[in-house]
Amino acid sequence: MTAYMDHKNLANEVIDDVRAVQIADGVHRVLDRIASAEQHAGRDAGSVRLLAATKTRDVGEIMAAIDAGVRMIGENRPQEVTAKAEGLMARCAERGFALGVAGDSGIASASGDSEVACERIPFHLIGQLQSNKIGKVLPVVNAIESVDSLDLAEKISRRAVARGVTVGVLLEVNESGETSKSGCSPAYAIRIAQKIGTLDGLELQGLMTIGAHVSDETAIRRGFEHLRRTRDRILASGEPGTQSCRELSMGMTGDMELAIAEGSTIVRVGTAIFGERAFI
Repeated sequence: MTAYMDHKNLANEVIDDVRAVQIADGVHRVLDRIASAEQHAGRDAGSVRLLAATKTRDVGEIMAAIDAGVRMIGENRPQEVTAKAEGLMARCAERGFALGVAGDSGIASASGDSEVACERIPFHLIGQLQSNKIGKVLPVVNAIESVDSLDLAEKISRRAVARGVTVGVLLEVNESGETSKSGCSPAYAIRIAQKIGTLDGLELQGLMTIGAHVSDETAIRRGFEHLRRTRDRILASGEPGTQSCRELSMGMTGDMELAIAEGSTIVRVGTAIFGERAFI
């Protein structure tokens, strides 16, 4: 168990009004930033989706973000997926939303007495996944963004087939080359993506990267641009299973505008919504 989970009840569903307003203000500021960046880049409004990165945030905080307009969430750790899933799904159903795999049918029920059509809120795993945790996330998440090797993809595939489900995957690519970051080498990304496209139980939905941790905006943009060109080459290859490889999950609080300028379709934002984390 992650140490901070001993000190914070991630299943907590109640936050005060002041905190709820803080989170709502954060969501609105980020949505405004995305809209402005889309316009500046000459992109269609709504072409970039906001994923709220909810590491260390409890159910109440996440629901405040959803109430403010967030329509996709992402967790870094399987333990947090497990700790929050039940409460999040129940609270979302009360609001007419279907979270995660509950949205696969487009149907959910808050009371259990009747079924109602629900707007879907995708639930992604955006952090590293150990093979012994695959079974914990498959019943909940729609997509795993942190698939960084063919070996991991094959393990997820076997578990997905055994469960009779299909899970979306994004191939994580280490565009910056920083040893502290995970992800496959850009040199092998196309080949790995094409092989993932052939695996049962998986849908290759796109690519993911973390921007270079440098102050040089040109260097940051170069990595994002290369990921976009890699995505385009995968699509152009026409290889089986690559036709859905369209997402580019890149850009966070500090570099989302640069990522949007280079074609990002998903930005993963935590700090700008929730504030600085009290726990690592």
